[in-house]
Amino acid sequence: MSVVLLVRHGQASFGSGDYDRLSPVGECQSRLVGRALAAQGVTPGPVVAGTMRRQYDTAALAALEAGWDVEVKSDPAWNEFDLDTVVRVARDHPAATDSDAFQVALEAGLRDWVSCDPVPGPQETHPGFSARVDRALQGLVAGMGARETAVVSTSAGVISWISSGLLGGGVEEWIRLNRVCVNAAVTKIVVGRRGMSLVSFNEHGHVVPKSVTYR
Repeated sequence: MSVVLLVRHGQASFGSGDYDRLSPVGECQSRLVGRALAAQGVTPGPVVAGTMRRQYDTAALAALEAGWDVEVKSDPAWNEFDLDTVVRVARDHPAATDSDAFQVALEAGLRDWVSCDPVPGPQETHPGFSARVDRALQGLVAGMGARETAVVSTSAGVISWISSGLLGGGVEEWIRLNRVCVNAAVTKIVVGRRGMSLVSFNEHGHVVPKSVTYR
């Protein structure tokens, strides 16, 4: 069987002028996940990241810490959905910098996005997002060897969409999984004769409790 390990990026800079940048905590989390995977004996074939800075930097720091002599390949198919547009309602919320209030507004924005309610500004549709992510996973798996392991650094929306789909869930399951995705957590998918199966979701035992974050 081949294995795909989906790694959520480390903590980004929530509430700052540049969200798409790892915080110092996020950098530490990225190193911790690399150390943990190396300790488990993971020797990846491909190491892939979306083109967002927080995704690529997580992969690069993890690979460096793990001692993997491999090039991190960038692929925009693993990028998160258009957060700026989808959470526009959250940006207008009076407590948008509060994490709990932001989550409530984010989920409302996601439901509007899925239902195709008009949201100002250019954006990727939800069907476009889901098809892109599904193609990214299928393309990755198609290019892997029978016993190869791939490590992919991506985002909560992507990981939770894939996980929900493998479990036969729908939009509400996707939103619930997205809600609990921990920064630098690992989700494991195995690929065998019967196709792809979700083995574990959101593993984050390598992240010390005081450093567990969700943004």
